[in-house]
Amino acid sequence: MPKMKTKSSAKKRFSITATGKIKRKQSGKRHILTKKATDRKRALTKDAFVHKADLPNVKLMLCI
Repeated sequence: MPKMKTKSSAKKRFSITATGKIKRKQSGKRHILTKKATDRKRALTKDAFVHKADLPNVKLMLCI
């Protein structure tokens, strides 16, 4: 049976912390920033963790 390959898109978007949690970036900070409030844009720069319901799919994509 061939080796399992990681999805390139997931490899670029997610990173694993030392405790085993999967870190991700917030969405909505790429373009059309003029109508968004300054504090909202600042909040979008912070990293977040993948939700518990999405963990199995992300782990499958990363071959963990």
